[in-house]
Amino acid sequence: MLNRVAVLSDIHGALPALEAVLAEPDVAAADLIVLTGDIAAGPQPVEVLDLLAGLGDRVCWVRGNADRELVEARAGRKSPIEVSNWAAEQLRDDQSARLAALPLTVTLEVAGLGPVLFCHATPRDDEEVVLVDTRMARWAEVFAGVPAEVRTVVCGHTHMPFTRLVDRRLVVNAGSIGMPYGGPGADWALLGPGVQLRRTYFDVDAACARVAAESTFPDAAEWADEYLRSRHSDADALAVFAPRDGR
Repeated sequence: MLNRVAVLSDIHGALPALEAVLAEPDVAAADLIVLTGDIAAGPQPVEVLDLLAGLGDRVCWVRGNADRELVEARAGRKSPIEVSNWAAEQLRDDQSARLAALPLTVTLEVAGLGPVLFCHATPRDDEEVVLVDTRMARWAEVFAGVPAEVRTVVCGHTHMPFTRLVDRRLVVNAGSIGMPYGGPGADWALLGPGVQLRRTYFDVDAACARVAAESTFPDAAEWADEYLRSRHSDADALAVFAPRDGR
């Protein structure tokens, strides 16, 4: 039984944002850190993976679609996203092997919540979309295979934090560490015995300067300016994602 679990999602290779969250006292004191996918696809993939790997058994890894796509890109199936193809070329063999071996879901016992299922997008797929305002019938479809005893599902993927009830089951989206939609700062969640959505604020100007200086991705400065500064609002993101949730 875990008393406190910190959930970090959608880091997307943004090292300064990750470092800021890992420095949070509640993250440092958590029994476990769960990564709910899309860990390395961004401007500092090697550094992010090395930092997390160095935490050893304190970290539980779950696969996201971008993690899978990095492995596929290394095998010759290129992504339409430029930074993903670049990031795939930077990975060492051991890092690619780690990403290739990640599970789609992990279920853990958390104090106050019981069995909690962690996934990236949904429990059955690493890239399908569900949103805070997704219709109930769609939620019923994506949760059809989830055991009845699992009353909490934690996900990421859409980069917007929320909690909501779905037919007596609590759904938690931890938001995004490296590519938040809706405002600058790194979003994450703390579980046990309840659920808290958290945001870590950091010096965005300094973070953008670091990414531009330390990454060899040709468009690193532009990437940091767009995503670390959260140029896209949650309204913008919902408008893009809504047609993909089956409504």
